[in-house]
Amino acid sequence: MNIPEDYKFSADHEWVKVDGNTALIGISDYAQGELGDIVYIDIDSDIDEIAANETFGSIEAVKTVSDLYAPVSGKVIEINERLEDEPELVNSDPYGEGWLIKVELSDSSQVDNLLSGEDYKKQIGG
Repeated sequence: MNIPEDYKFSADHEWVKVDGNTALIGISDYAQGELGDIVYIDIDSDIDEIAANETFGSIEAVKTVSDLYAPVSGKVIEINERLEDEPELVNSDPYGEGWLIKVELSDSSQVDNLLSGEDYKKQIGG
């Protein structure tokens, strides 16, 4: 299982990759594996701001639907439009092309409250 050490993780299996004051957010390799084949991703297109732990959409796999939770607060500056036509990118490349949203952090200290890759691995029993 792939868990990049330079990413941070939420207990809800979302990841955050911070670059300056910008954060990319997606779901972990573990989460996409548990969900199975992803067939649809619904991200609230009207969302301008997100708050940590707030739902910002849902992800639908063949066998289940799960909510997507924001691991940090901030202004949504981009939604991965490719996922509309290619939701399977979350399965094939969860830490790359399968990212969900890009956020301008409103409180970068929230990142410090997230799990390191090693702590996340322990949480999921890896």
